[in-house]
Amino acid sequence: MITTVSELSARRKTIILASCCLSLLIVSMDATIVNVAIPSIRADLHASPSQIQWVVDIYTLVLASLLMLAGATGDRFGRRRVFQIGLATFALGSLLCSVAPTITMLIAARLIQGIGGSMLNPVALSIISQIFVERVERARALGFWGAVVGISMALGPIVGGFLIDAVGWRAVFWINLPICAAAIILTAVFVPESKSATMRDIDPVGQLLAVLTLFGLVFVLIEGPGLGWTDARIVAIAVGAAVAFALFLRYESRRHDPFIDLRFFRSIPFASATVTAVCAFAGWGSFLFMMSLYLQGERGYSAAHTGLIYLPIAIGALFFSPLSGRLVGRYGSRPSLLASGILITAAAVMLTFLTPTTPVWALLVIFAVYGIGFGIVNAPITNAAVSGMPQDRAGAASAVTSTSRQVGVSIGVALCGSVAGTALASAGVRFTSAALPLWFVNIGLGLAIVVLAITSTSARAMRSAERLAPLIGDHRSEVAHVR
Repeated sequence: MITTVSELSARRKTIILASCCLSLLIVSMDATIVNVAIPSIRADLHASPSQIQWVVDIYTLVLASLLMLAGATGDRFGRRRVFQIGLATFALGSLLCSVAPTITMLIAARLIQGIGGSMLNPVALSIISQIFVERVERARALGFWGAVVGISMALGPIVGGFLIDAVGWRAVFWINLPICAAAIILTAVFVPESKSATMRDIDPVGQLLAVLTLFGLVFVLIEGPGLGWTDARIVAIAVGAAVAFALFLRYESRRHDPFIDLRFFRSIPFASATVTAVCAFAGWGSFLFMMSLYLQGERGYSAAHTGLIYLPIAIGALFFSPLSGRLVGRYGSRPSLLASGILITAAAVMLTFLTPTTPVWALLVIFAVYGIGFGIVNAPITNAAVSGMPQDRAGAASAVTSTSRQVGVSIGVALCGSVAGTALASAGVRFTSAALPLWFVNIGLGLAIVVLAITSTSARAMRSAERLAPLIGDHRSEVAHVR
């Protein structure tokens, strides 16, 4: 039986939204839940400072590298099919992580997790964009999606903390298995198959150049402090990454059907949203990584106690992420972005006063301010990713912003070693002083969001977005069908 999207019931649309958000829950939560487990993993598997950074970054790097390909693949071969393959791969990676005997095997299993995760979020967001076609209902769906991003990433450390204390660090990967199983079943029963009306070619050269650029950049940031910034390997990889990036820009700008359409960036709101995502998630990634080490290493708190201190982040995201979505729908992106930048900057300023004896109430305030600031930034970023874009390009456009988030986390975690490397190698009174440069970087990231909030919502920015639509609107509108 073939049914048009317009004939889907409100109940079925709600179930489809829930199915898609389950994938977002595990991918986003897994990006943060491992942070609380880092001290336990380091002790159990005898990992070096750079290795514990790779446990986090290999996952986010693979996500960032393959999200574009996954979005285009879903558009071409069927979004439901790619989505289900991603769920199964993610479940396999999670299982392998839970039984990894060495740190090297754990990093390899995290890579498999990242491959599966790359097939989930951009494809799920594309499914939502095709199912919720009316402007108001799409805005509400995207607002809920944005809320889940903040909530899931905030809940990760809390859930992880209790699992680690009760069972062990391997349990943080077990939680993904039942969620993946539920999502696979719901997807098979309720989610309609859809493909793009325009079959886009796979771009292996552009994909490879993007991977070389990202991995080269993060490798230099993570391994630079240990090998030395003037080490021949570091210099060679840095130069290689720069050359790969230059070749990427040249190749993609000349390709008829690139996997990243560089024309998107002619829209100031879209380009600003991409940079905002990198800034916000770089700060977020570095904050979670360093504070887990601070709370468990410097302060001696248990994983569960650490998770409870993260609770204000979850509360802030729970209440302010949906509020941000409604504000974006009513007033546009500027109020939410301004508030986010100011709060992230304020939290980073407070972190510069951190000491080995900072009272718990002060820590809770810092986490609350940072959590609220981070929670309200997701809705305007997500909204900018698909607003003004033809439906036929929803997968590619949303993948750009999803990639920016993961690139930001990868850079943030890598900066922990390159900017505050001494803090990773030792505990005690040196930790807070060694971490100071990183908090100053976070202040800069928060201020950048404030500036972008103003420039991306100016009259000139709006005009640039209006000029973009006809430029990329040469693709036919897509009509999704239910098999």
